[in-house]
Amino acid sequence: MEVEQILRMNEGEGENSYANNSPTQKEAILKAKPMLEQSLNELYCNGSPDCIRFADMGCSSGPNALLPTWEAIDSLDKICHRLNRKPPVLHSFLNDLPRSDFNTVFKSLPSFYERLRTEKGHEFGSCFVAASPGSFYTRLFPHNFLDLVYSSYALHWLSRMPKGQGNETDVHEAFLNQFESDFSTFLKFRSEELKPQGRMVLTLLYNDNFHATPGEPMLMVLKDMISEGLVEESKVKSFEDFPLYRASIDEVKQIVKREGSFDIQEVETFNVSWLVGFVDGIDNKGSDKYARGKYVTKHVRAVGESFLANLFDDAIVDEIHRRFATKVTDVVLDKGRGAYASLLISLVKK
Repeated sequence: MEVEQILRMNEGEGENSYANNSPTQKEAILKAKPMLEQSLNELYCNGSPDCIRFADMGCSSGPNALLPTWEAIDSLDKICHRLNRKPPVLHSFLNDLPRSDFNTVFKSLPSFYERLRTEKGHEFGSCFVAASPGSFYTRLFPHNFLDLVYSSYALHWLSRMPKGQGNETDVHEAFLNQFESDFSTFLKFRSEELKPQGRMVLTLLYNDNFHATPGEPMLMVLKDMISEGLVEESKVKSFEDFPLYRASIDEVKQIVKREGSFDIQEVETFNVSWLVGFVDGIDNKGSDKYARGKYVTKHVRAVGESFLANLFDDAIVDEIHRRFATKVTDVVLDKGRGAYASLLISLVKK
């Protein structure tokens, strides 16, 4: 099944919305800023363009959707101030699947432009923001059109659910093959859309053989509910095909090398705690032992609820998340495994 038919972040600005439950995604964007600034510096110094076309692929919704654009503006402002030059016009394209909540994003544009006027004034050139909906595993822009492609916490999502059968090795191979196909397709299309020497700055989850994914405790919850007769085993098997793959660093490097359109300029790794932004007002050993788990659950629900809702009714989805708060505390957070192992990579078009 095509993932874009069923997977989307929770829309709107309610309690379970992605807009109000995405602090880990924000942290990853902030950690990538030095590499983004370096790429923009090299891009600008190599040609001093009057306009830079910037595409954020997998922008999602909420305040984080415009954060990479702001980081690009701030970086260009610093670069041009240092060089005593007028900043270029920035044309920013926000890309995500067509069912993404673009309405919430564009409602925030007036305040975004007001902040730009207040903090940058007339010193920064114009900034224009547009949407470019569609899967980034397809062609999205004209040939030689973009200067820089940015993507954060999006490329570990697969275009379809692999059907891995048999033992663990066979299942892993099915997921790896799907990731290689998807990532190679992404690289091919971006190489066609980027100008010569165009840049990409990409952040994705990777497998460091220690930190968990939310799917690990979620699957434990679902198996418990099978044994209690609350959910059907066939539906849980569908969840086991959850369309996310954490590649190893070597797997990512090898795919880039085999596809052949880009040179790897820099590779970094960092961890983002699942508890970013958490404030605990009660001793975890006391009556609110699972406060951390409840906090993580809200963020996980904002991302993956649409997938579960495709399999189960609302009451079951609520019960799954209630149990998840306990399970994630006991089997992940208490063991120090609650962080997203993140791979940051800078690429240059050959």
